[in-house]
Amino acid sequence: MFFSIFVVVPLTSSVVSAQNIPASKAVQAKAVSKQKGIQVNQRQANKTVKDTSASLTDPGTEEYSQFDIAPDFRVSRGCMQRGFRDSRLPERIGIEDPEFLDYFRNQTARFFNTIQGSCIPYVAAFGKRNRLESLSIMNGPTRNEKSQILTFSMSSFGGYRVQEENLVDQMQFWTEVLIPLQEVLYDPQRLGDKLPVELVWELNSIVKQIYPDDSGSIESTPMQVRLIVDFGTRDRWAQIWAVEILNTKTNQIVADAFWLNRPEISGSFFTSSGESIERTFWTNPLSYRRISRGVGQVLIRSRPNPNNPQAQNKDRRYRTHMGIDYAAPTGTPVFSVADGKVAYIGFNGAYGKLIIIDHPGNYRTYYAHLSNYNNELMVGNDIRRGMEIGYVGSTGRSTGPHLHYELRKNGIYVDPYNPKIQLDLWTMRPSDSGQFTKQLLLLGNINPE
Repeated sequence: MFFSIFVVVPLTSSVVSAQNIPASKAVQAKAVSKQKGIQVNQRQANKTVKDTSASLTDPGTEEYSQFDIAPDFRVSRGCMQRGFRDSRLPERIGIEDPEFLDYFRNQTARFFNTIQGSCIPYVAAFGKRNRLESLSIMNGPTRNEKSQILTFSMSSFGGYRVQEENLVDQMQFWTEVLIPLQEVLYDPQRLGDKLPVELVWELNSIVKQIYPDDSGSIESTPMQVRLIVDFGTRDRWAQIWAVEILNTKTNQIVADAFWLNRPEISGSFFTSSGESIERTFWTNPLSYRRISRGVGQVLIRSRPNPNNPQAQNKDRRYRTHMGIDYAAPTGTPVFSVADGKVAYIGFNGAYGKLIIIDHPGNYRTYYAHLSNYNNELMVGNDIRRGMEIGYVGSTGRSTGPHLHYELRKNGIYVDPYNPKIQLDLWTMRPSDSGQFTKQLLLLGNINPE
């Protein structure tokens, strides 16, 4: 018989099993509470809005074709054993820039006097031509109230800059949670008592991307999902900050993902190697889904002419189908693919019952042909990724129950399945690397070299 164990514990510095988790002062465990519905803009009283702007649903005539080339990105991490000259740490991990080496030595004279333990944890990110993008170091492998992190990154004005932070200031809202992997993959409904409902959808999506679904290996190997979660408040959304899949028999990390906040565009999840898993989120508005139609030419159906059927076949007309259709039973829940704000909710011609959500960076997502909406939803609401916003239907110009989903950038349709398109939503930008290396030190497993 399979027994599941759910544990809420303080954040620790090493990978541990659910049965033996040491206490830490860095993070205080707290009771799990459900997210308090949708954050409402009280100034907007009307639930539905008539279609007063053609630009809301005008799909444009061409697919958005401008995209960013995915940057070269390499991550090096570990816990460097202390030696006679700690200031040579950058050289020992392959950083050869003389200017940076001088800057590093000048900025770390006092820092190395605070080292606790036998090794120095570090995470370095390298870009094109092995250029250093950022380097984060911590004064010892044990995370506690005395822990400090230095993060070096490229300055926009040339040269380098350094940021010093105390660990306790970063981790006051974070809680560690351990959940059996089998429960996350195959019984997500049981997670409703342990996580806010929108995080259940998000966690299930993350794990399915980073862990190959091999039922045999799950049953034969004790796997746990280690989460670092902010359960949120009335003024702050709940958020998953880190996911690590652990083999509790060997204390090895099998797979992982870390969250980065990016204020000018939507935040993103990246693996510890810097690989983005965001594209799948932006194509995943349903838990149950089967793509029934993508972008392409669709026959415009017309009434049959019994007097001249041949003329009718000769005069066939087509229109461009901009969007992805997901076939699903009526009533299937529809989820927001990212954080945003409700821009439109109501009936809109061929779209039927439609919800439009604005996202940072001039992105919009469309959810059409719905049978109904979340009854708390109104224009102006702040929406959290994974929030249930509506239900699959067949309203408007629809031949059967399905969700019509669109992603637009600056009002122009983007095909999220086109591999040639690499939006800034899905890439690790140089400006993100400093936060990324710091997050790995704050939240990831530390293995001494």
